[in-house]
Amino acid sequence: MTDAERFVDAVGDMLVAWNLPRATGRVYGHLLLRAEASTAEQLQEALKLSSGAVSTAVRSLVSWGLARTISQPGSRRLLIEASGGFEQLLAASHERAHVFIRTLRSAESLAEDERAARRLADVTDLFAAYVAAGEDMLRRGAQRPAPHESALQ
Repeated sequence: MTDAERFVDAVGDMLVAWNLPRATGRVYGHLLLRAEASTAEQLQEALKLSSGAVSTAVRSLVSWGLARTISQPGSRRLLIEASGGFEQLLAASHERAHVFIRTLRSAESLAEDERAARRLADVTDLFAAYVAAGEDMLRRGAQRPAPHESALQ
């Protein structure tokens, strides 16, 4: 197995943790490494996926802002390329974490004793700090020019 194949599989495994199919992550990993946009057929062949799996993966990636499709003049065939957009996945993860934090805070009065209350507060604080750090990172990332923009300046 090549390093590129290991990377593609690792991205597939990572996106499973974000409740996306492994095939979707593998398509995204492959697109990230490509210099040129790919056709669905190229993705099928390179990743040994069915046309349905590729179609589902592309729709999902486009909906998350992780890929975009490019029309071909005079053809119904679309090209697919990776785009930025990973921030959307992180934001969705952070929203789930906010829900979890609210759930933890709603249980503060339910703790049986001070020790349990402290443990609950520690877990709540940990998740709140995690989300705050991630949101700060996303804000800083949004303020940076895109690599292609800084190259033009």
